[in-house]
Amino acid sequence: MTIAQILQWLQAPGLNHFLLISGVLFSLGVFAILTRRNAIMVLMGIELVLNAANINFLAFSRFTTGTLDGQVIAIFVIILAAAEAAIALAIVLNIYQNFNSVNVDEINRLKD
Repeated sequence: MTIAQILQWLQAPGLNHFLLISGVLFSLGVFAILTRRNAIMVLMGIELVLNAANINFLAFSRFTTGTLDGQVIAIFVIILAAAEAAIALAIVLNIYQNFNSVNVDEINRLKD
């Protein structure tokens, strides 16, 4: 592959570019979910996974049908992510108030 071909590939983003970015974001999100012990970091990993799904919805909508279906679904996912973040942060604050820790491994019992 010549330098001119590489520059042309980088200048005209296609479906493969968006899928590559989405795959990287999804992988980072799954890595954060599986390796982090802090509940806030796990929530950030979930947000990365949802953003990767949004990129896929938008890219496939743009490069296949050309309709607004992907944008509508992405807006619903953003609304879902906002609601999930609000509820999850409330749960994390309640856990911190009861256990003085937000580490997922240290919280192994339920309080009455």
